[in-house]
Parts: sequence; C-alpha cells; structure tokens
Amino acid sequence: MEQELRIVTTADGSTTLWNEQVGEHYHSKHGALQESKHVFLKSGLQYFLEQQERQTVSLLEVGFGTGLNFLLTVDYCLQQGQQLDYVGIEAFPIKKELLEQTGYGNFVSPPTWQGLLNNYEKALQEEVQVNERARLFIDQTQLMQFESTKHFDVLYFDAFAAIHQPEMWTTEALAQCCNYLKRDGVFVTYAITGNLKRSMKSLGFRIEKAPGAPGKREMLRATKL
Repeated sequence: MEQELRIVTTADGSTTLWNEQVGEHYHSKHGALQESKHVFLKSGLQYFLEQQERQTVSLLEVGFGTGLNFLLTVDYCLQQGQQLDYVGIEAFPIKKELLEQTGYGNFVSPPTWQGLLNNYEKALQEEVQVNERARLFIDQTQLMQFESTKHFDVLYFDAFAAIHQPEMWTTEALAQCCNYLKRDGVFVTYAITGNLKRSMKSLGFRIEKAPGAPGKREMLRATKL
C-alpha cells in the first residue's frame, strides 16, 4: 500500500497524502492544517474541555493516518498543561520516512514533532510516552477488530469518506468505536449526512451541526448521553 501514497500540497500550504487505491486525500485539499485544527482540535477537544475541565484527557482517533491530528492535539495539551492519553486506530500505518516528508514539524513545536518521530515505530507496537504530557498507542487493526480496556473523553472520527469506505460509516461500525466513549464524551467528524445523524441518534447521542472547515459548510459533533 505504501507505493500508492504520494505527498500533495493543499491550499493552505500544508501537505496531505493522496491514496491511489482509495481514491482520496487523507485531509481536505482546501487545507489539511486548517481542517485538522477546525474539525478535531477546536470543535472536538477544545469544545469538550470548555464543557468539562480536566487535567487529564483521553482521546481515541479512528484513522490515525499522517498523525497531524495527534501532533496538533499534543501541542495544545503541552501549552495548556494537560496530560494526554491518545490511542489511534490505523489498519495501514504509513512508513516513518513518509511521515518525515510531510513537513508537519513546521506547524508544531520541535519537542512535539521530534516526540512523534522518535517514538512512532515503537507506538505501533505498544503504548509509549511521547513527552512529559502525552502517551500514544497506534493499534494496527481494522475498526471492527479493535478492543481496549480504556474509555475515552473525545473521539476523532477521521475515516475516509463514506463514498470511498462505506463500511466505516455503518451504524455497526460507529457503534463499535462509540462503545469506548465515556458518557458526556464528544464524537466529532468532518462529515455530516442524514444517515450519519440517524445512526448517531440511534446510538444515544445528542447531535448538532457545527460550521465546517473550508470547503465544507457543516460538520457533525455529537455528545454521548
């Protein structure tokens, strides 16, 4: 799968990957950095922390991909003095060499960038301490095979779009990951469709439309009741 990935520059100057097999970019072509900051950091983690003050926050990401969401989240937690426990699900992790070529070190602090690079390959095998604030484990598994003893405060759902990976957006798949979200936990994703809203309601979530990142009018945020 590695040979089917290539680096692409998006509209805000940050890079993403093009996956030839899936036929989609890992992030928005309108701006990878903008999308990650807006959808996941601002509308997900920061929103959650505005509702509930926490010194330690736990986060599950479906689709770890290039690690951009993780990097921005770690940087934010370092700035705010929070402890972060981060688990990513990624069935097809990219090679470290490709991760280095993304240039994401230009958008986060050197300790955050080096922390991921230095620990990336180990994090694919076991939980690692990336820096004094953040722990990371990247589970190399399919979503439906994911198992964890942990439960999480925030869930970043960053799978490929339903048109390319419909199996990731079924009620069954959503239930699989949302089962690991705590009560009052926040689920956030870049997409919003009628099917997604109905699925999340059926799973016991309060849903809301939030303003989307550049290129998308709206996105979905949901809180577990």
